[in-house]
Amino acid sequence: MRTSQTFGVFFTIKKEKAKDGKTAVYACVTVNKEKCYIALKQTVEVSKWDYGKGNVKGNKEETKEANAYLDETKLTLNNLYKDMQLSGKHITAQSIKSLFLGESDLEERYTLGRLMDYHYETASASLKWSTLKHYAVTRRYLEKFLKEKKCIADIFIHEIDYKFIIDFETFLRNHKPIDHQKPMNNNGVMKHLIRLRKMTTLALKLTWINKDPFKNYKFRYKKVETDFLTQGELHAIEKKVFEVERLNMIRDLFVFSCYTGLSFVDLMNLRDANITISEDGERWIKIYRQKSHEPTNIPLLPTAAVILNLYDDNPRSIANGTIFPRISNQKVNSYLKEIGVICGIKKKLTFGVARHTFATTVTLSNNVPIETVSKMMGHTKIATTQIYARVLMKKISDDMGRLKKIIESRPAATE
Repeated sequence: MRTSQTFGVFFTIKKEKAKDGKTAVYACVTVNKEKCYIALKQTVEVSKWDYGKGNVKGNKEETKEANAYLDETKLTLNNLYKDMQLSGKHITAQSIKSLFLGESDLEERYTLGRLMDYHYETASASLKWSTLKHYAVTRRYLEKFLKEKKCIADIFIHEIDYKFIIDFETFLRNHKPIDHQKPMNNNGVMKHLIRLRKMTTLALKLTWINKDPFKNYKFRYKKVETDFLTQGELHAIEKKVFEVERLNMIRDLFVFSCYTGLSFVDLMNLRDANITISEDGERWIKIYRQKSHEPTNIPLLPTAAVILNLYDDNPRSIANGTIFPRISNQKVNSYLKEIGVICGIKKKLTFGVARHTFATTVTLSNNVPIETVSKMMGHTKIATTQIYARVLMKKISDDMGRLKKIIESRPAATE
């Protein structure tokens, strides 16, 4: 039971709602600064209301009866609060109002908005801001959906059912952004629904609801193959010298990722302490990936080592305490687009492409075992790495060429 919880009840009126000089009295319930107004059956003349005392002025019998009703109402609300405390219920001003008005069971009064507020409060300590902001985007879509399609600002969690999920999915698929953004693709829709499912799963664990609305829902993902660079395309970017210095720096970052498999955020967080010397004198990158918190050990390939040396004395890097100068992901993507155009590469260049290039063109196609690649990329499951494990035409040709030589070298069978 929470001993630090604050609770209060006072009465007031709303002059703007008065008719013929009379208006209803409202009970204002406050729990931990959260207020909720309850319209009572008692009406009073505006001129006779005492704002300081929160009751009706005067000594007439009618006045005494009105104030006695208010005293009785306050006592009832106080008793409801005490009963909820004794039963260990989660107390809010809205829940007390619901009980006072005789509405449905308290467990059914939890709203989606309250649930998402609770999730934000509890998850802020464990989730990165980059993850939390995705939940914020999903919440904005849910609020927009409720406003436009349901004409409400919030919804009780127990009212979220299979139809709600399908309606929300349809809304997302048909949503047309008014800015420069592209319409949402299938996998984008699924990600919002997965976040909604995480909310309802949390509600189940909290016993705020007693059934899973996603029980009969099937998530449908479409396989999306991220591009990777061929050896020729990678070589073209490596050797290109740009007239604009900022493009040379972005090229260095991109190529470094192609030869290490580091994501953009891990690249930006890279520090001198992450570069270690092994017993054989070779340099290694040793970090914990920000996304998975998995340890990652990557030996520096010659191209990556050369790039690393270029930024030893970079003043921007020194000021930030990082190996590479810091730059926003948005700017990087814009500059990579320029690089792609200048180099004649039609593929959309991103750090996801660089990471895939490391997994395919740089490692797997050169017969590096997938288990080794998985460790270097910081994956927790080999199945995750298999997404990157493209069987290239060149590798098929090389493998079959070796098989052909083995077969041809066998002595002919004698009869």
